Amino acid sequence: MKFQLALLAVKDVEVSKKFYKELFLQEVVLDLGKNVTFSGGFAIQEDFAWLANVEKDSVLKKSNNMELYFEVEDFDAFLQKLDRFENINYVHPPKKYEWQQRVVRIYDPDHHMIEIGESMAVIARRYFAEGYSVEEVAKMIQHPTAFVEMCLQD
Repeated sequence: MKFQLALLAVKDVEVSKKFYKELFLQEVVLDLGKNVTFSGGFAIQEDFAWLANVEKDSVLKKSNNMELYFEVEDFDAFLQKLDRFENINYVHPPKKYEWQQRVVRIYDPDHHMIEIGESMAVIARRYFAEGYSVEEVAKMIQHPTAFVEMCLQD
């Protein structure tokens, strides 16, 4: 068995398609009208209740029980891009976790949660460039030394 993709129920496929293409630079790999698959390995579906043969009321908005996760190389540039988009609904403003990663969470047009985090590889390389050892960086970012070493080879 092979996992294929995650599918998000959306109210308006065109609004959601534009959102993911413009903000997250997702390329459409398959457009079937009410079903669109993106290069990131997820899809959106209009009229999901009909498709799944479930009650329309059972398709919940803003359930906060899953999220799409994206990483960006330049977190500050992404925040500037985000500021240029109208009607962004934030789950929380940008924050920094104890593993040194900065993240922001927003909702898409259908209130699916999206986390955008600074690339952990970028963080590892930044601390190493500041003079920390591989072991120190691994401890700071709470990742294995093998991960840090791999990041330094990129």
